[in-house]
Amino acid sequence: MTIPLPEPIAGYFAADNQFTPQSLERFFMPDAIVHDEGKSYRGLAAITEWRRAAKGKYQYTVEPLHFTQQDQVISLVARVASNFPGSPVELTYTFGLSDGKIANLEIRL
Repeated sequence: MTIPLPEPIAGYFAADNQFTPQSLERFFMPDAIVHDEGKSYRGLAAITEWRRAAKGKYQYTVEPLHFTQQDQVISLVARVASNFPGSPVELTYTFGLSDGKIANLEIRL
């Protein structure tokens, strides 16, 4: 199922599922922050490396299921399927947008 997502979130998931972590840079602010698995990643280089490492470790795919938006904050639930125990799982992605790009992202169970 495909749901209509705002840009740059649609671009983020397309790049992530196609395993092109370097192309993620065009969807994030230069000083963006990502919080995932208890760690924080700041800036484009750190975010690109975070995605590259996660893809290498888990070989996952993500299917956005539904989202809500309030101003510049988007909360999205996605099904993540991978080689980890308990797969698939549903994770919540909370995006903060600024100037048409992702300023922050938090991923949690």
